[in-house]
Amino acid sequence: MLPPARGPEPARRAAPRTAARAGRGAVPRPVPRAGGPRGAREPLPRSGAFVPRRAPGSRRVGRPLRMGAKRLRWGLVLVVVPLLLVTGKLVLLQGVDGADYANAAEQDRLAEYPISALRGAIVDRDGHPFAYTVDASRVVADPTVVEDPERTALALTALLDVPVPELTELLGRDGRYVVLARQVSPETVDAIDALGLAGIVFEDDPVRLYPTGAVGGQVVGFVGRDGDGLAGIEQRFQDELGGTDGMRRVEVGSGGHPIPSGIDESTPATDGSTVELTLDQDVQFTTEQRLAEACSDGATTRASAVVLDAHTGQVVAMGSCPGYDPSQAGSTDPELLGNPAVTSIFEPGSVMKAVTLAAAVEEGKATPDRVLNVNGHIQAGDAVVTDAHDHAPVDWTVTGILAKSSNVGTIMLAREVGDATLERYLRAFGVGEETGVELPGESGGLLAASDEWEASRAANIAIGQGVSVTTLQMASVFQTIANGGVRVPPRVVASVTAPDGTTSTPDAPEPTRVVSEDTADDLAHMLEAVVGPGGTAPLGEVEGYRVAGKTGTAQRANPECGCYAGGGYVTTFVGFAPADDPQYVVAVDLERPSSSAEGGQVAAPVFADVMRYVLTERGVVPSGTPRPDFALTGEDLAEAATGGPAGD
Repeated sequence: MLPPARGPEPARRAAPRTAARAGRGAVPRPVPRAGGPRGAREPLPRSGAFVPRRAPGSRRVGRPLRMGAKRLRWGLVLVVVPLLLVTGKLVLLQGVDGADYANAAEQDRLAEYPISALRGAIVDRDGHPFAYTVDASRVVADPTVVEDPERTALALTALLDVPVPELTELLGRDGRYVVLARQVSPETVDAIDALGLAGIVFEDDPVRLYPTGAVGGQVVGFVGRDGDGLAGIEQRFQDELGGTDGMRRVEVGSGGHPIPSGIDESTPATDGSTVELTLDQDVQFTTEQRLAEACSDGATTRASAVVLDAHTGQVVAMGSCPGYDPSQAGSTDPELLGNPAVTSIFEPGSVMKAVTLAAAVEEGKATPDRVLNVNGHIQAGDAVVTDAHDHAPVDWTVTGILAKSSNVGTIMLAREVGDATLERYLRAFGVGEETGVELPGESGGLLAASDEWEASRAANIAIGQGVSVTTLQMASVFQTIANGGVRVPPRVVASVTAPDGTTSTPDAPEPTRVVSEDTADDLAHMLEAVVGPGGTAPLGEVEGYRVAGKTGTAQRANPECGCYAGGGYVTTFVGFAPADDPQYVVAVDLERPSSSAEGGQVAAPVFADVMRYVLTERGVVPSGTPRPDFALTGEDLAEAATGGPAGD
C-alpha cells in the first residue's frame, strides 16, 4: 500500500537532504509548486511516491501538436491521390484514347448488309426467258431489340402471312438473329418499314422465276436456297449468272433502323450476265409435249429426244420424260433432277449400223448397190446372231441391208472392215467420248477397245449392242452424216451478255471430217430407203419432205439380274430432213421394259411429229425433188437395169 502523501518539509530539514544529494554528485531539480508562489520549487518525490495527474483543463504543449500534423498530411494524401488518378484517367480518355473510343462507339453502331446481285437471265435463241430474277427481301429480327414480341407479331402477321403464335415465338427467342419470312415483295417491305418496328430489318433475298415451268427445265436447271446453281445451265454457268454481291455499311440506332444523318456507305453489286441458249422455246415445248404423250402409253417408262441444227451442231431442243419444274425442284424426287439426254446411256441397237456401213463405204468395202447373199443367221464365236426373223438366204444390196436392218448382212460387212478400223470410225463419230456440250454430268458412253472384242462382242458392237451412248451422242452421229461427213460437236449456249452490254460467244468447237462427202451422200441415200417403201420406218415420213433415218430396237439390260432376260427393249429412231438438203436432225429413244415393239412402230412416229414441227416452225422449204427409187435386192437392180421386172 502506498504511503500517504506528505506536505512540504521545513526549510531547515531540506538543506541537509539537498546537501547530501549534492555530495553524491546529484544535481537537484526544482519542481514547481502547485499553487505556490512564482518561482517556488519543491523537491522531486521520493522513489515510489505518487505523482498526481495534471489538473482538468490544463494543456499539453509538445506531443499533441505533432500528432495532428501527421494526420493532416495523411488525409491530404488520401484526397489528392484519387483526385490525381481520376484526372489522369480523364486526360487519357479525352486526350490520348478519345479518338479510339469514339471510333469504337461508331463501329458498334455500324451494321453491314450484303447487297445481292441480281442473277442473270437464261433466254432462248429469240430472247424468250427460261429463267430470270426479281427483287425480294428476307425479313429478319433482333429479339434483343424487339420491344413487345406479341404486339410486333400482331402488326406483322397479315403482311407476312405467318400466324401470330409462330411470329411471337420467333421474336421471343434467345439470340440476335431470326428469320421471319423469305422472298418478300418490295411492296410488302415498304409497308413493314412504314410501321417503324424496333428490331425488324431487311436483307436482300431475290426470287428466281421460271416462267416456262417444266419446259426446258432439264437444260436450264435450278438454284438452291442460297441462290447458287445446282443443275443444268444454272450450275455450269454459275460464275457468269451469279454476278458479284455488294455491301452496305450503315449507322443504326437502338431499334436497328438507319440513323438519317449517320454513315451510309455502299459498294454496289454487279449483276449477273444473261446466257442465251441455242434452244427454240416453241420447238422445245412441242418436243416435250410429244415425249409426254409417249410416256403416257403405259409401256414407256422414259423417253428422250434431241433436235440439232445439221450444219452448226447447235441444240434446238432437248428433253426427256418424266421432267421437272425448276421452281419445284425442292419437292421433286431427286432421281428426276437430271438430264437423261446427256447423262443416261443405253444400247442404241440398229441405229449404229449407219456407222458400220459408213466405215465399209469409206474403206471401199461397199457401195449402195453391192449385192451380198445374206442368210438369216450367222455364227459369232460361241453365239449365233440372227436377223429379226430368221430367213432363207437373200440377195440384198447394201442399201437393202440397211433398209431391212439386217444384222447378218451388217456383221458380214463389219468383218471385212476389221475390228480396229471399225473402232476407229466409231470413235471418230463421237462414240465413247463426251461431246463437250455445256451441261454438267455428261456421260461419254461405253466403248471397249477393239483388242478386247471377242468374236461375239465384235458382232454385237457392229449392230449396236455391247456399246452404249446417250441420246445426244446418237444425234451427233447423224449430224455428221447430214453435214456431208463433217462432225461439229453439239453446243447449247449461243452467247453470254454482261450487264454492260458486252457480248461474248463461246469458242466454236473445231469441226472434224469423219468421212468424205461422197460417203456421206451414199449414206444419206441408203438411210432414205429406211423410210421408203420396203424399209423398216414408213411411220417416220414427213409429208412434203424427204426424210433419211434409221430405226433401232436393242435389248435393254435388266438391272435385277445384270442380264438381258426380262429387260424389255430400248427403241430408237434417228434421222434428218430434208434428205436432199439436210437442215435438222432429230433423235428419239424410248425405254420400254415390258414391250417388244420395234423402233419403227413407236419411236418413228415421235420423230415424225417433232421433225414436222421444227421444219415448219423454222420455215424450211419443202423438198423440191421426189424421193428416188431404191434397189433393195439384186432382183431390184436387174429390174432397174432392164427397165422392167427381172426376166422380161
